[in-house]
Amino acid sequence: MKSSRASRTLCALTLAISAAMAVDATAAEDSGWYVGAGAGQSRARIDDARIVGGLLESGFDTTAIKDDNRHFAYKLFGGYQFNRYFALEGGYFDLGRFGFTADTVPAAGLTGNTKLTGANLDAVGTLPLSEKFAVFARVGYDYTYAKDAFAGYGEVVVSDPHPSTHSSNYKFGVGLRYELTDHVSLRTEVERYRVEDAVGNRGDIDLLSAGIVYRFGRGAPAPLPRATAISETAPAPAPAPRPEPVPVPVPAPLPRHITLSADSLFDFAQATIRPAGRHSLDEFAAQLDGSRYAVITIRGYTDRLGTAAYNEKLSMRRAQAVKSYLVESRGLPADKLSARGEAGSAPVTQPGECPGERQTAALIACLQPDRRVDVEVSETQEGRPAGE
Repeated sequence: MKSSRASRTLCALTLAISAAMAVDATAAEDSGWYVGAGAGQSRARIDDARIVGGLLESGFDTTAIKDDNRHFAYKLFGGYQFNRYFALEGGYFDLGRFGFTADTVPAAGLTGNTKLTGANLDAVGTLPLSEKFAVFARVGYDYTYAKDAFAGYGEVVVSDPHPSTHSSNYKFGVGLRYELTDHVSLRTEVERYRVEDAVGNRGDIDLLSAGIVYRFGRGAPAPLPRATAISETAPAPAPAPRPEPVPVPVPAPLPRHITLSADSLFDFAQATIRPAGRHSLDEFAAQLDGSRYAVITIRGYTDRLGTAAYNEKLSMRRAQAVKSYLVESRGLPADKLSARGEAGSAPVTQPGECPGERQTAALIACLQPDRRVDVEVSETQEGRPAGE
C-alpha cells in the first residue's frame, strides 16, 4: 500500500511539472530560486482507542489516558519558481514530539512518545489576488523518520522501549503570501502531514505556521518591447546657392511613438519597474540624446480584468513610474513629460479574441497585448523638433 501511494504522488508531481513547463514562454521572466523558513504549532491525532485496546489485550483496564498532542514545529525549505503560477519545493521539517500517559488496573501504567522529522517534496500552485497578496496550495510527498520511546511501570512491561521507523506518505496544505519587496515575502499556511509511528499507528499531523521567503532573482531579462520605435526624419533644408555647396547635417531620427509591453516592465498587477524594463527605457532615452521635442506623453493601459477603479489606479501608477524613471534616472526634463492612466480604454485584442471573465492563466496570457505603456513624442507644428 505504501508503494502504491508513493507512486501515485510522484505521478501527480510529474504531471504538474509538465503542465508548468507548457505555460507560455513569457512567464519565464518570473522564474528563479528561493529559500525560506517557517515555524509554528503542530497538532497530532493520537489513536487512544488503539492504546487502550493494546493494554486490554495484555490484561490491563485503562482508567485514564492523557495526551500530549501539541508541540512547537519548524521547517526549512527551498524551491524553484517556474512561473508566477507554479513552483516545485523541497525541504526539511521537524514536527515535534507527541506522547501519552495511560493509567491502568491492576495499578500500573504506560507512557509513550514519538519524535517526527523528515523531508518533503511539494508541487505549489499560486493565484495572485492583488499587487501584494496571493493564495497558494500545495500537494506533495513526505518521508518521515519516527523515533518512539515507551516506558512501563508497575506490572506493565515494555519489550522494545526505543523502536524507530521510516515511512512515506502524502501531505497537502493551503496558505496566503504577502510580498514585502521584490525579493522578500511572508507566508502563513496550514498543512497536513500523513505519518506513521514505529509501532504501526498511522495518523495526521496538522501544522499552522508563519514563515519568510527570500527570492534570488527574477529570471532571465525580458526581450525588448515587441513594438519598435517608429521614426521619421525631417527633410534637410536645401543649401543656398554657392560656388561650392556646403552639406547641411540631417537631424538624428527622433522616435515618435513606441509601445512597451507592461509584462516586460512590471510584475503582474504591480507598478515597480523591473531591471529588464529599465533596460528598455534606457534604449528609448538614448534615442532622444541630442534631439529637441515639445512634449512626451506616457499612457498606461491595463487589460479588462479587475474593477474599473483598480485598473485606472494601476495604469496611472505605471505611467507615473515610467515618467519618474525617465526624469530621475535618465535626466529628461520633468516639465516636458506627462503621465496618464487609461485603464482598459483602448484594448489591442479584438472582441471575442479572448473569451471568458474568470481570471485564469490562459485568459491572462491572451490579454497580454492589452497591458502596455504607450510613449508619444510630439514635435513642433513645422514638423521639426522644438528648438531646431
